Amino acid sequence: MSLYFTKEHEWLRVEGDSAVVGITRHAASELGELVFAEARPAGTVVKAGETAAVVESVKAASDIYAPVDGEVLDGNPAVADDASCISNDPEGEGWIFRFRLSAPEQLAGLMDAAAYTAFLG
Repeated sequence: MSLYFTKEHEWLRVEGDSAVVGITRHAASELGELVFAEARPAGTVVKAGETAAVVESVKAASDIYAPVDGEVLDGNPAVADDASCISNDPEGEGWIFRFRLSAPEQLAGLMDAAAYTAFLG
């Protein structure tokens, strides 16, 4: 499995020793129209559960958490320029940041798509 989900409504797609992270379609829908997105600077080391990015909508601001331990490699320049990209394609072109996995064994604690769907009820 290369696609994982968290209870905080982030998704993570593993690509070799790194991963791309974004918010789920469910989270994007709940937040509404997104107007701002920013990842922590490249080189920032984050532990699972720590804030790795922030998104803001017309409704609220929301932290985006690192699903597992790693180092931020870069943010998605497309969403930095136009956060609505996340709303339009949250689980594709609307990814928020890329990071290097430092503890890939932590992936075992995340959900697959079926488990995430069941979690949503």
